Amino acid sequence: MTRASCTTIVGIAFLLFACTERRLPRAQGSQTGEATLVAKEGYLPVPGGRVWYRVSGTGPATPVILLHGGPGYSSFYLRSLDSLGVDRPTIRYDQLGSGKSGQTTDTLLFTIAHFVAELDSVRNALGTRRVHLLGHSWGTILALEYYRAHPEHVASLILASPALDIPAWERHARDLIRTLPDSAQEAIRRREADKAFTAPDYQAALGDFYSRYVWRHPVQAELDSTLQTVNQAIYTYMQGPSEFTITGTLRRYDGTPYLPHIQIPVLYTVGEFDEADPRTVHHFADLTPGAQVAVIAGAAHITTWDAPEEMLAVVRAFLQHADSTNNAH
Repeated sequence: MTRASCTTIVGIAFLLFACTERRLPRAQGSQTGEATLVAKEGYLPVPGGRVWYRVSGTGPATPVILLHGGPGYSSFYLRSLDSLGVDRPTIRYDQLGSGKSGQTTDTLLFTIAHFVAELDSVRNALGTRRVHLLGHSWGTILALEYYRAHPEHVASLILASPALDIPAWERHARDLIRTLPDSAQEAIRRREADKAFTAPDYQAALGDFYSRYVWRHPVQAELDSTLQTVNQAIYTYMQGPSEFTITGTLRRYDGTPYLPHIQIPVLYTVGEFDEADPRTVHHFADLTPGAQVAVIAGAAHITTWDAPEEMLAVVRAFLQHADSTNNAH
């Protein structure tokens, strides 16, 4: 099986709760042979509770589901990708315990298996057989693991700022700490030693790290909404106290052995200054048959804030190409 990766450096601009029903009403006429989703928002039942969702657009192309990062964060920061609805139904939802979805502190639900089952419930409730998956950060683990469990339901994968090898992620994040001011490095060293992660100097150092490698130009309203709706219990249980101190259940996760077995189109995206690390992402692409890579110039981890038009253009072009490839077969 041949492996190829195509790198794109992107640096120029390119062109409240409605219901609680189980299924969206659907109109007929999709090019995919499935009923077309109607744009709306509401709640859907999933294992352990219910999740908020929004469908944008009623285009005829294969739907795409957006999987936010965290774990325990929400989909606010992916809102710019709702514009993919010009071509296809674009489904954005908050994972259970996050954002506008039902809240929970039940650690039995804080597992990859749960979130895979939850995603399948969303897809099934929306009545769509095959979808594109766009995962960001932790959402890339969810996308990959969903594909492993249900390959028949996945048309392509977009793995944005991927966290597919958590030990490698943490090693790179520790390297990035050494680029911070000495005072910030000292605060991190001291507070990690005594596990005082809420100390003001640690939080200030965390803010410095975020402003360099997580978001450079945040959309303030979306940042405020994101931070106000974080489920810290999920994030701490699965990730740890920070992006660079990983003590949670994901700390040993490594999906790289599965990458050579992917048999659908794959796009990796990564910011130029992304904590996900462009070199690591190129390595993932080298392992993935036929994968493409887009490096988003000037962006950190949240490319949908730092370079929204560029990110949207890259994703839209890939989805159109993936649709044409799938239809040819």
